[in-house]
Amino acid sequence: MEAVNDVREAELAELDEALESLRAEIRSRFTPAPLRQSSPGESTLISMVAELRQRLATFGMSEQSGDVDEFGMDEAALRRARPLLELLFDAWWRVDIAGLEALPPTGPCLLAANRSGLVPYDGLMLAHAVERFDPRSGRPAFMVADRLAELPFVQLPLVRLGGVRACPENAHRLLAAGRRVIAFPEGARGATKLFRDRYRLQRFARGGVVRVALETQTPLVPVGVVGAEEAHPLLFKTHGLARAVGLSFLPVTPTFPLLGPLGLVPLPAKWAIRVGDPLALGDVPPDAEHDEVLVSRLTEELRSRVQELVDRALSDRESIWG
Repeated sequence: MEAVNDVREAELAELDEALESLRAEIRSRFTPAPLRQSSPGESTLISMVAELRQRLATFGMSEQSGDVDEFGMDEAALRRARPLLELLFDAWWRVDIAGLEALPPTGPCLLAANRSGLVPYDGLMLAHAVERFDPRSGRPAFMVADRLAELPFVQLPLVRLGGVRACPENAHRLLAAGRRVIAFPEGARGATKLFRDRYRLQRFARGGVVRVALETQTPLVPVGVVGAEEAHPLLFKTHGLARAVGLSFLPVTPTFPLLGPLGLVPLPAKWAIRVGDPLALGDVPPDAEHDEVLVSRLTEELRSRVQELVDRALSDRESIWG
């Protein structure tokens, strides 16, 4: 027995030593030492190399904000991003939004909008508008397609600003927590529409949004978004080069890839967002989410309502640019 205890004590001592070494390594990386002063005899080049090595040791590292929710939305990142979001909303896209009074005053709700463009500017602008003009239930989360959620340089910024991977399980968890959620029932078909098909809604995917609303007894609010499809007009898609870099296709717009990285800047199209009245789901029978005919009918009604709001926003907008 004593031999066993001795072995355990030796293992614990070894573990303590390893942890202390790890702590020292972390402290050395995240607590930069003061830049050392060059001695009179030391060359400027050696000093520059020493400083560069010190900076590279912590390149890309930052302390995690303490105010991050379970889905990764970061209040510190949002505070830093709000000036840019305000600039895009007010000056670049000049967003005209109407109908927010239709949102339930408290509690969760599910906003179903048309999908507009490859980059989820629509989710960012709609979430920003709801938080800004109707902050009663906080900032909504917005669903992000798998193809974007899997891109390493896109995933983290979107998550920090409220983007959540699109799946019924995540929607259920957000609604159960009392959050507002923005979903795009068209899915990838809506995001990859060519410019000639702009603002013509695609078929909603398998009634998923309606089913989630029925299962959670959550108000389902239709939303029409106009302007995002002109921000990056998708003229056509190329596949040969895209496969070489692991993408399903490479988008071709009036500015990309012709202008290189500059072509990634969205065009200053005029936006209009219209929020409609919630669908009437209060009279549906129990376990309605298992009634495929009812789910199909409600899904088609939702699609029709969103299309009407898109058409209304198009008629309210005087032109693409103003």
